[in-house]
Amino acid sequence: MAVNTSAESPLPVGEVSRLIGGWIDRLGAVWVEGQITQLSRRPGAGVVFLTLRDPSYDISINVTCYRQVFDAVADVVSEGARVVVHAKPEWYAPRGQLSLRAVEIRPVGVGELLARLEQLKKSLAAEGLFALERKKPLPFLPQLIGLVCGRASAAERDVLENARHRWPAVRFEVRNVPVQGVHAVPQVVQAVKELDALDDVDVIIVARGGGSVEDLLPFSDEQLVRAVAACRTPVVSAIGHEPDNPLLDHVADLRASTPTDAAKKVVPDVGEEVQRVQALRDRARRCVLALVEREERGLAHALARPSIQHPHRMIDERSDQVSALVDRGRRTLGHLLDRAESELTHTHARVVALSPAATLQRGYAVLQKPDGHVVRTPDEVTAGEALRARVAEGAFTVHVEKAEQAAKAEK
Repeated sequence: MAVNTSAESPLPVGEVSRLIGGWIDRLGAVWVEGQITQLSRRPGAGVVFLTLRDPSYDISINVTCYRQVFDAVADVVSEGARVVVHAKPEWYAPRGQLSLRAVEIRPVGVGELLARLEQLKKSLAAEGLFALERKKPLPFLPQLIGLVCGRASAAERDVLENARHRWPAVRFEVRNVPVQGVHAVPQVVQAVKELDALDDVDVIIVARGGGSVEDLLPFSDEQLVRAVAACRTPVVSAIGHEPDNPLLDHVADLRASTPTDAAKKVVPDVGEEVQRVQALRDRARRCVLALVEREERGLAHALARPSIQHPHRMIDERSDQVSALVDRGRRTLGHLLDRAESELTHTHARVVALSPAATLQRGYAVLQKPDGHVVRTPDEVTAGEALRARVAEGAFTVHVEKAEQAAKAEK
């Protein structure tokens, strides 16, 4: 397509477009691999429009094909699938647009890549990297948050603004890295390791504001998954939106559906915490007041008892009972003493009546030998023996005469 042109003799746009189209028409058909990012199947239209993209270089090209070509793989091909297309380049002159006219489409599994990712997911899960017991709890109020995100990205803005709105004193250590393409994985891994090595960092957020399946492939890389699993600092995954689910979500200590959600889960809301503290204070005050009121009611109920209002009544009642028992005891003891005294008087009278002293009072005497033995018969004494005669008023000594004289004298 060598033509001679100059500023004085330029080619019209239409001619340039026609020449480009002629050159492209001479190109042969090629096999192209890429990922379908857009798919348009208008009802009744005989042509299907696709956008095929190279995720490594962020380059896309439009692809058209007849409906019957796409219908052959429609059941297994959708947006996000990786495919191999046999197509011929075409040039649409009115718009100056290059596209590919596909004559055959071959799916690469569910993208063969997705199959490989599923296999990697099962392998890492078998190692225990996704186990719940190894996940670390997030601090209640992090002082310094590490943030890994794209430079000047919406994800960075969402995290910073929402976090500072919730807790103005929070601080960030930001690492801006590529979040897609061939350089994304090593730089994201390096940023995570750098933040994990800082002792002041309390939690790390890895954020990206969504994207296609291809855009999120770096966050399913095995190297990144193992680096996050080895972190001693809790890691929060905030990749994409709710449907997106890279492997980083499974190994992270917490998954947030969006970067905004990550800020809400990592940083407490100062207003909510103040309200919670106030609610707890009110609850504590109510509990204390209820306890005091309950104790006051119990005290009033106790003070209303007769035993508390008239504490001496029981003593007085018991005093009367004690006095009655004392009087009863005295009467009983008096009766016992009187009866004992009467018995003692009668016994004394009987003793006195039977006593030898009474006999002596009547004029009798008792004779005793020197050893105290009482003389009962004349045979017990001898003539001239000295005896002791005991009478009522005293005693004196007597001598025994001859036995015969004594006997006679007795007669």
